[in-house]
Amino acid sequence: MLSALAAPAFAGDIAILRNGFNMPHDHHEVIGESTRLYMDENGRTFVDVRTAEIDRFEKAKEDSEIELHNQMEPEPVVIIPPPAIEPPATLIEKPPTPHADDLPTVVRNASFKVKLDPDLVHSVIRYESGGNTHAVSSKGALGLMQLMPKTALKLGVRNAFNPEQNVQAGAQYLRSLLEQFNFDLVKALAAYNAGPESVLKYGGVPPYLETRQYVASIVKDFNKKKLAQKTQTVTAQHSQ
Repeated sequence: MLSALAAPAFAGDIAILRNGFNMPHDHHEVIGESTRLYMDENGRTFVDVRTAEIDRFEKAKEDSEIELHNQMEPEPVVIIPPPAIEPPATLIEKPPTPHADDLPTVVRNASFKVKLDPDLVHSVIRYESGGNTHAVSSKGALGLMQLMPKTALKLGVRNAFNPEQNVQAGAQYLRSLLEQFNFDLVKALAAYNAGPESVLKYGGVPPYLETRQYVASIVKDFNKKKLAQKTQTVTAQHSQ
């Protein structure tokens, strides 16, 4: 049974998380130790965030853009995909498995190129494949960031099991979704999982259990990394 609920906030709020990240939503309510952020007026789509991770709420400014928390100012990424073609055999040709220590470098390099926080990319990889370079889903998604073959080809991937190619394409695709949805991370992640058409259709996170769990899990993991970094920084400053 759900615990007592707090009164919903007025429409058009922004949750400011303790890691500095912003999550725009229509309204919210507290359920136990979590705060449910509703993405539409009817409350059909929502994301649960631990209340302790929220610093404050602010009213959304009309026509404002919600920027993803990055170390560098975002720059446009223009993707001009070639016509869709059937996946060649080389797309799933397995290269030698790289040493586990190589993945952080691959993620850091790919994230730098498209102006993304590498922690976000790591969180996506953790959920998508668990770091398994040769992961293949039941739907045919491939590699670390679980790219569908046609998407991979449009982004110039020749071998979806190559860590560098897979992560670079996945990061580039995620960046393009962030730009499409005005740097609303919740919508961008939902689009990465369910497709941008579904997000546009429902005006936010689609009412699919898989997509809701996907968005919530990645946001939680990303927040956890940022809070840990903040704690380390504060501890280091106090020890000086």
